Amino acid sequence: MNLSTMPLQTITKIKGRGVYVKGDDIDTDRIIPARFMKCLTFDGLGEFLFYDVCRNEAGAETAHPLNDPRFAGATILITGKNFGCGSSREHAPQAIYRAGFRAIIAEGYAEIFSGNAINLGIVCVAVPASTIHNLIAAIEANPEIDITLDLNTLSLTYGQQRIAFQLPETARQNLINGKWDPLEQLLEDAAAIDTVAASLAYLNDWR
Repeated sequence: MNLSTMPLQTITKIKGRGVYVKGDDIDTDRIIPARFMKCLTFDGLGEFLFYDVCRNEAGAETAHPLNDPRFAGATILITGKNFGCGSSREHAPQAIYRAGFRAIIAEGYAEIFSGNAINLGIVCVAVPASTIHNLIAAIEANPEIDITLDLNTLSLTYGQQRIAFQLPETARQNLINGKWDPLEQLLEDAAAIDTVAASLAYLNDWR
């Protein structure tokens, strides 16, 4: 079967600028509307991230933070409670990833969403509402401020602030050890997969 894999990137630290998308219970249909899911690959989904709030009915840009030139190039998404609820569609974290985001800071997540995001290498950390409020104030005052998420120390730093964050230990270990993609983990055992495949009559009789 000639299965092969390359080592995944170890993710120990994320550093970048942030943008705040206001709201609690932001569901996956708001993140990526269902009509944009008619695709063969996930390529290009970033263009449609938050489309129905980033564009009006005529397709023109709205006053959404993702359209604000002050936050252009931000790689850390900041939001509220229960982010990614609703449908379990993988397209939602894929759209976030394809739009260039590599981390999310929120008060909490829907479990399936955070699992799908971690499997793409998107770091999803949880912090209290007070931290979100202070972080929003900091990036509004200075959109260029760097935010750093350190997975070894489980700390968030910006300016002179340093705050602890929560991340499930299994997710943390997978990220820092380059084991965050389950398909890549499966392919690490390519030799064993080939051996089993060769023993299966229904895979070999048609050849």
